[in-house]
Amino acid sequence: MQALWRDRSLMTNVVRYLTHPEVNVDPSIPVPRWGLSEVGKARTESVTRTGLLSGTTRVISSGERKAIETAQIIAAKLGVDVEVRETMHENDRSATGFLVVDEFEAVANQFFGQPHVSVRGWERAVDAQLRIVREVEQVLARDTPGDVLFVGHGGVGTLMYCHYSGLEIARVHDQPAGGGCFFAFRSHDRRVLHGWRRLEEL
Repeated sequence: MQALWRDRSLMTNVVRYLTHPEVNVDPSIPVPRWGLSEVGKARTESVTRTGLLSGTTRVISSGERKAIETAQIIAAKLGVDVEVRETMHENDRSATGFLVVDEFEAVANQFFGQPHVSVRGWERAVDAQLRIVREVEQVLARDTPGDVLFVGHGGVGTLMYCHYSGLEIARVHDQPAGGGCFFAFRSHDRRVLHGWRRLEEL
């Protein structure tokens, strides 16, 4: 009976990966230093009032400002600290810096469509996938009680989703436009529970 209870307990532990919502776009500032917009902050704050993250005992954030701000809003309501892991950053796009929307979308399509190629100097998708999965697995290896919330970015989040879902890297698996989306999987067997949902569905 005790072993059965322990198995059921494990099944309730959920790992969620949440992407930051809307940001203040400023071409004069490096992208990793962009912060949340008022809309992004409001969307994040609305989640803290639902109580649906009450089982979360750890909040892990990328080191980019927009992710940290998202994580801090949620963690403050949960009464937990934010653990920042610098290597959870978005795919490295520093070779090009800021790109206008149409150009960015075109390069992003190439990034996902040619995962073994460094498109215009960007980090290769296969390398970014290995990096984000390694970071997640290092955190989960601690095997502490409770749900875990990772807060990060759409690019590496999609690569992570592809990995745990057993899917080839492809942009068709990307989050819906606008960011502030999440997917979830069980901690003990890494089984994906659902694909991308908007933050408001938490």
